[in-house]
Amino acid sequence: MSVKVEKTDNKNEVKLEFTVDAKVFEDGIATVFKKNAKYFNVPGFRKGKVPMNIAIKYYGVEMFYEDAFNEVVPSIYEEALKENNIDAVSRPDLDITQMEKGKDLIFTAVVQTKPEVKPGKYKGIELKKIEYKVKADDIKAELEKMADKNSRMVTVDDRPVQDKDTAVIDFEGSIDGVPFEGGKAENHELVIGSKTFIEGFEDQVIGMKTGEEKDIKVKFPDDYFSKDLAGKDAVFKVKLHEIKVKELPKMDDEFAKDVSEFDTLDELKADIKSKLEEANKSRAERETEDAAVEKVCEDTEIDIPSGMIESEIDAMADDLNRRLSYQGMNLEQYLKLLNKSNEDFRAELKPEAERSVKVRLVLEAITKDAKIEVTEDEMNARIKELAEAYGRKEDELSKNEEFKKYIESSIKSEKTVKYIVENAKIK
Repeated sequence: MSVKVEKTDNKNEVKLEFTVDAKVFEDGIATVFKKNAKYFNVPGFRKGKVPMNIAIKYYGVEMFYEDAFNEVVPSIYEEALKENNIDAVSRPDLDITQMEKGKDLIFTAVVQTKPEVKPGKYKGIELKKIEYKVKADDIKAELEKMADKNSRMVTVDDRPVQDKDTAVIDFEGSIDGVPFEGGKAENHELVIGSKTFIEGFEDQVIGMKTGEEKDIKVKFPDDYFSKDLAGKDAVFKVKLHEIKVKELPKMDDEFAKDVSEFDTLDELKADIKSKLEEANKSRAERETEDAAVEKVCEDTEIDIPSGMIESEIDAMADDLNRRLSYQGMNLEQYLKLLNKSNEDFRAELKPEAERSVKVRLVLEAITKDAKIEVTEDEMNARIKELAEAYGRKEDELSKNEEFKKYIESSIKSEKTVKYIVENAKIK
């Protein structure tokens, strides 16, 4: 086999011309035949027992070409990339020049390559200091969340429904006197002001008294998800059974004892402040790192191959599809709900995909330029951390070479970002 490599007129693209020995291709045909022998049916022979020469005579050798090509080429292609130090970032565009039994297999593969990146200035970049102070209102808001979690619902019967009350109602909706599907419920708890019902419904519940019945008139929005109801006037017969209000606990030392390990409210407030300060510190560090990465990317020009962007979009789409699967949905169904084509969806992802690829390339270049390495202790510590987090065995993860490469790359990226920040001028 011989491989000729040459650059094309396009930047970050090479063309490989392969000449594969005829015997290698014929062996590929034989392998394909063996894998599919059980499917061949020729008169006079039992199914699966047809000799190869008879099958070729009966079906024609050409029917084996495509599968034989796919049988022998992948390993040959990968070997050629490795031997010629080609870092391919796209699927090869194949063009078959000659493919015939008894002759050498000749084809070309045009592939995009990883661009060479010369990082811009990454030492001494100027960054604005990011800092978040904990305010009294922040502590108050946290206490109110804790109080809300420990609240209880109580019934009131000495006044009509008000905003923020929970109204326990029966309702049945109809259009032109005909009830519609999904428009009926009993003892439904509706939080007034939650805007979970059609616009205008909750406003008309306000003022109702316990035991009162009322017709509530509304209009479905023109863009309502059900086309049968969209834009139509409806009447809901509503009966109010009960009015509930949220009763919050008094914020005092007893409250602190009930909701925490502290004996006094002041101690609880001090703990909340400490935790908020730690959270603010982490937030500031994260935003500073983001700003640092953004800055060095602005100062670095890269001609990113389209194949890298497309691969990143594929990864983003796969990730979304995986998350949707937890909700019993797939990407195709999701896009249909949004009335969006796959082309439009991918176009929307492109700017973020391009940014992600650029960040990755820039950080890799700085990692190399700054000679940032990962120690064995750092690797072991991260593997231990992930093993504990996901209930896996450390030895099992340590033996997975692909996983270790991913971990090494992640740690290098993190260390590189911290290196940029540590060497920045923060004012």
